[in-house]
Amino acid sequence: MRAFTFSTARTVEEALDALADGATGPVRPIAGGTNLLDLMKEDVARPVALVDVNRLGLDEIRPSEEGGLLLGAMARNAATARNPEVRRRYPLISAAILAGASPQIRNMATNGGNLLQRTRCHYFYDVGTPCNKREPGTGCGAITGLARQHAILGASEQCIATHPSDFCVALAALGATVHVRSTEGRRAIPFDRFHRLPGDEPQRDTTLGENELITAIELPPADEFAAHSTYLKVRERASYAFALVSVAAALDLDEDGVVRGARLALGGVAHKPWRVPAAEAVLVGARPTPAAFEAAAETVLEGARSQGDNAFKIPLAHRAVVRALGMALDGVPSNTGLLGLPFFTSEPFEGPPLDRMDTEEQP
Repeated sequence: MRAFTFSTARTVEEALDALADGATGPVRPIAGGTNLLDLMKEDVARPVALVDVNRLGLDEIRPSEEGGLLLGAMARNAATARNPEVRRRYPLISAAILAGASPQIRNMATNGGNLLQRTRCHYFYDVGTPCNKREPGTGCGAITGLARQHAILGASEQCIATHPSDFCVALAALGATVHVRSTEGRRAIPFDRFHRLPGDEPQRDTTLGENELITAIELPPADEFAAHSTYLKVRERASYAFALVSVAAALDLDEDGVVRGARLALGGVAHKPWRVPAAEAVLVGARPTPAAFEAAAETVLEGARSQGDNAFKIPLAHRAVVRALGMALDGVPSNTGLLGLPFFTSEPFEGPPLDRMDTEEQP
C-alpha cells in the first residue's frame, strides 16, 4: 500500500473542500472502506489522501417529501436492511442487501459506498495483467482470457467487466435517485444514469464527479410492489459470493390478478445494473403466466452476447428471470435461505422469515 494522508471531516462542507483539493493526486472519501482498502492494498487505487466521512450526519433513513424514503449515504447496509420502513415498504431492498457479502461486511459497508464499489474482475485486480479499466489503453485480458463471470450485455471492445452490487440491482428496479453535493452545489442523478457502460472509457464506472459526494439515495413511492417482489441471486457458492446472475423483480397486480405494473433488473450481466423498461411493458396488461414471463425474459436479454466461457449465462439469465417473476408472484422475498434447494425448484419456499435472515449486531 502506498503512503497517503488521512483526515476526518466534521461537516459536509469540510468534506467537500477536502475532495476538491486534489492538486497532488486523487482524494477519496472513506466510510466503511470495504472495497477501497482492498483496492489500495492491491495497488489498484492510489489516492494521496483519504477523508473520513463517517461523522457528517448522513446516516439517517427517513420519509422523503415525495412520499418515498431517503436512505442516508452513510447508513450501514445492515441497518438499512433491518429498517422497519424499508422492510415494510421496500422488501426488495432488504432482500438484495441480505443476499450480498457477509454479516460483518454489511455491518461496515455504507449505502453510498455500495454504489461506488468496483468490479471484481480478476484481471482488474491483478496489476500484472492488461486492463483498460485499471490502465486505459493496455488492453482487456478478460476478452482473450477467462471470462466465466463477465458481461453478456452492454460490453465493449475495451471492457467486459460486470458491476458487483446486489443493492444496486434493487435500486435500479425501483427507479431510485442519487443525491450528490460538491463545492459547486447539489444535483440529483436518476439511477439509470448513475452507472455507465464501458464504451471507450471503461475506467469510468459512474457519472459522479471527482469532487462530488453522495449524500442520500431516494426511493420513490412503491408500496404497490411490496407484496409481490423478490431478489434472486444465482452464485457458485451459497455464502459470500458475487452473482453469476441476479434478478430484482416486482409486480403490481390488480384485483383480477392482471399485471398493472412491473419492475425488472438484472445483476452480474453488465457493467451496470441492467434494466430494460420494454421488458416491463411486456408484462403490463397481461396475466402473470409462464408464457408472459418468458416473453419478458426474451426482451430484457435481447442483444445478449457471450464471451466464450460465459455462454452459459445467457440461458441461465433467461431461466432466472422467469423464476424470479414466479417468486415475485408468489410473494417470496428472496432466495436467501434456499441453501438446500436448487435455484429453479418448484418446491415451496420454506426459508427463514426476513427478520431472522440477518442477525448480526450493529457496530
